[in-house]
Amino acid sequence: MNNKALAVLVFLALPLLSGPGSAREPAVAGKFYPSNPKELARRVDAWLSVPKDAGRPAGKVLAVISPHAGYDFSGRVAGMSYWFLDAGYDTVVILGTGHYAPVRGAALLASDDYSTPLGKVPTDRALARELIKSSPLFKDDPAAHEKEHSIEVQLPFLQRRLKKPFKLLAATLNTGNLATAEAVGRALAAALKGRKALIVMSSDFSHYPRKAVAAESDGAMKLAIESMAPALVWTTAHYILAKNIQNLVTCACGEAAIEAGMTAAKLLGAKSFTPLALSDSSSESGEAGPESVVGYMSGVFTDAGKPADLVLSGAERQALLKEARRTLERVFAGEPQPAGLDPDPRLDLPGSVFVTLKEDGKLRGCVGTVEPDMTLVDAVRFAAFSAAFRDRRFGPLGKEELGGVSIEVSVLSPLTPVKARDIKPGKEGVVVAGNGHSGLFLPQVWKELPGKDAFMGELCSQKAGLPRDCWKQKGTELYSFTVDAFREKK
Repeated sequence: MNNKALAVLVFLALPLLSGPGSAREPAVAGKFYPSNPKELARRVDAWLSVPKDAGRPAGKVLAVISPHAGYDFSGRVAGMSYWFLDAGYDTVVILGTGHYAPVRGAALLASDDYSTPLGKVPTDRALARELIKSSPLFKDDPAAHEKEHSIEVQLPFLQRRLKKPFKLLAATLNTGNLATAEAVGRALAAALKGRKALIVMSSDFSHYPRKAVAAESDGAMKLAIESMAPALVWTTAHYILAKNIQNLVTCACGEAAIEAGMTAAKLLGAKSFTPLALSDSSSESGEAGPESVVGYMSGVFTDAGKPADLVLSGAERQALLKEARRTLERVFAGEPQPAGLDPDPRLDLPGSVFVTLKEDGKLRGCVGTVEPDMTLVDAVRFAAFSAAFRDRRFGPLGKEELGGVSIEVSVLSPLTPVKARDIKPGKEGVVVAGNGHSGLFLPQVWKELPGKDAFMGELCSQKAGLPRDCWKQKGTELYSFTVDAFREKK
């Protein structure tokens, strides 16, 4: 077969990715938003009107988060996401929620254009083809878009705001696997490098809890996004859901889209996230009551600023100390421990904590979690209970002892692999692991064992049950961490 004939066959095999394509007709016009073009334009333009007192975030907008409910519920919040866009985007990537079809990675509409009552938006077929070629996580899957509203409802805002024609890459995601979402984000960033592109993460937030619970869950998710860490978004959502709070079925229906979009945005230069609105269906519409709401958030990622500082405030430190003591008081009173979220969203982020009990200046118990596997306030409750009743070095704490016990809380930073020579005496805690054993010393232990040999030797033998010099041996894993430690004032 000659080259010309082969080229013809290849062209015929990929007509949908290279030809003009047909238009995917609107699926929710007249349901989620007006089907009349004039009425649609009028409503969207009203929401896109920027108030004179609205402060513009510093830097260029590289990505946005926008809700995707019916306009009567989320239209105002969605419009705010597009307030500060520049006109110079040639490509818009909308990462939507896959409500109707399971998706391993990202389901593209690579073969058809999208359309709304305001007109057709052409698909960037070249970009779609590049992504499909670059990774098996990208598939051309028109069926995943057939009934999907999460992308469609964003388009009228873009059509009215950008004015200049743009090409669209539409993808739905719903993987629960963080590594997969991040891989999608990395591939997307590589393909968008050098383009004038905007990324839209289409997501609603908490679904169906009471209004107060929605505010707590959405507040924690907002902080996680402000941290610019996709992994924190994932753990926050999953640890909140693990609490089995009544009627809370998801913290963000577009969680995968957010994680992938954040990954891509950071690689393309995004340095901070500025939230613009946090609301819910009962606040936005008289048709929804406070007993069962959906949360909405809008915000922008820009190439200026820095991630949010998640350092605990003095008030938050005191709240955690109080909660540690209240945990023990509840045990002795036979009262149940709280099962819901904390009103302070910072305390609902994941955290690893050690609680230390001392009596007459002497250790009475010290237990905690090495890596985050629950919310921070739950970690304090767990560690306080465990220090009082599960530290095998001591008998269970008696009720009569509680008044004479002082409490210290140590919030751990993430573990960092470290070499023995780089351990910093007096400043860092250390974890040693080997042969199925592990042990941990908090930085406070350096006061009792100031020399590195003594500190590490006791850590290996006393805490890990390993030879005293294991920390010098090949194959032993060492990790360092810092702590935010605070204690009760007597």
